[in-house]
Amino acid sequence: MREQITQPTKYFLYARKSSESEDRQMASIDSQIEELHKLAQRNNSEIIATFTESMSAKAPGRPEFNKMMAGIEKGEANGIICWKMNRLTRNPIDSGKISWTLQSGKLQHILTFERSYYPEDNVLVMAVEQGMANQFIRDLSIDTKRGLRSKAESGWCPGSPPLGYLPAPGKNKGGKEIINDPDRFHIVKKGFELITTNKCTPPEAFRMITSEMGLKNKNGGKISISSWYYMLNNPLYYGEFEYPKGSGNWHKGKHNPMISQADFLKIQAILGKKGTTRPKTHTFTYTGIMQCGQCKAMITAEHKIKRNKNGNVHLYTYYHCTKRKDPNCTEKVIEEKILETQISELIETINIPIGFKEWAIRYMRKTYAEELESEQKLCDSQQKTIATIEQKMSRLVDMRINNELSETEFSIKKNELLEEKMQLENNLKKASISSETWLDKLEHALNVAEDIQKKFKDGDSKKKKMLVSDLGSNLTIKDRMFSVEAENPILRIKKISSTSRSISKRFEPVNLALDKEKLELLYSSSPVMLRD
Repeated sequence: MREQITQPTKYFLYARKSSESEDRQMASIDSQIEELHKLAQRNNSEIIATFTESMSAKAPGRPEFNKMMAGIEKGEANGIICWKMNRLTRNPIDSGKISWTLQSGKLQHILTFERSYYPEDNVLVMAVEQGMANQFIRDLSIDTKRGLRSKAESGWCPGSPPLGYLPAPGKNKGGKEIINDPDRFHIVKKGFELITTNKCTPPEAFRMITSEMGLKNKNGGKISISSWYYMLNNPLYYGEFEYPKGSGNWHKGKHNPMISQADFLKIQAILGKKGTTRPKTHTFTYTGIMQCGQCKAMITAEHKIKRNKNGNVHLYTYYHCTKRKDPNCTEKVIEEKILETQISELIETINIPIGFKEWAIRYMRKTYAEELESEQKLCDSQQKTIATIEQKMSRLVDMRINNELSETEFSIKKNELLEEKMQLENNLKKASISSETWLDKLEHALNVAEDIQKKFKDGDSKKKKMLVSDLGSNLTIKDRMFSVEAENPILRIKKISSTSRSISKRFEPVNLALDKEKLELLYSSSPVMLRD
């Protein structure tokens, strides 16, 4: 120790540990105290008080640190023993306090395992070390925010999941995914259902799931009514979340939604809220694919809430014309349930049973092969004709060179041959396009139509929208009726849908492994089927 210290030094011992990633490698507070006492003994230093803290130094306001600095200002001690300089400070305000107390002489010595600090030292050395400690915190904050933002963008809500969900095991901290809580998910979901089905009010549902179903929080304690209302307002339960809070950035979660968005909106209405906790943009199943049959503008949708006198609340979804092309358009609204009924009725007319598609495609491939062979012979014949025309044109040129034809005669003959050649080439081009596309369109139509009724009934919003889009490119609503104006290969399957289902019903329930051969025999022997 230096001889420049002119007065006996009394030391405060300061030990700190936090949850910061770098600090996790730091010795525990007890270990720090033990080792620092040994360091004091080796340096004949007197420790008059010990201060310990388990918190980050990234911001000013540490109580024990402030008590220690107040004691130094009062002259109770004039030295500090600590593990490293970054135990004392990681922010510029506390760094400045340490530096000024040292330079003013109130603090005569800072003793660490790495080195000692004195009032007459070069201030740049301490400033660099304090700056590095501060920069670590700044970098850590940036990296942490970047990681949480990336997690949100990938569909996983940062932070602790709400009651009914758990962080998936086996994931790194901060990157954990969300899974259903096997003990609580179904109880919380039941609580939501009791409200949306108008069987219980929110307080009654709370009493039902806590008292009768035994719902507890994650620590096994009681759930407060305020926590229940917070859950009812949490959009994460229907699959979306805002991150960061208040930013307006909404993300579609990859976790399993507990309720639908419609049910969430209904709960908000029951709670007396005019809107939701998220922006006023909603995802409707059939918007963007239909147009008004009257003015040809696009169809949009909106939610409407109806409150009955008995206290029941009902949520309806209506589709209507945007009126962007004609503000005076008189097309009226149609409720989503009615619209889906009309779509379902149309879909039923093209529904084909499982197993029919395989036979139909195989049968048509055979027919296609025979047709292709016939078309190929015709194409070969036309190619030979074109070659003959080219030979004639070559001889025609020779005759003109030899003055066997006048210029007028040459021009007339040449134009006749060119016109004939052009007609043949167009025929070949059309035949090629036709033969390449019709079978592909048929296969696509059969793939869509196979068991389409069940696919539509069981499908989510995205699946339903895709199935309806496949019905045609000109989907309209006119006079509150859904229709497909333009003819589509899928709609042509109506002719064989009824016959195929009639044949399939003879074997219900169909066992494809056992009845496949019999079914295909009936399909192949049906005049109606083969003709259509």
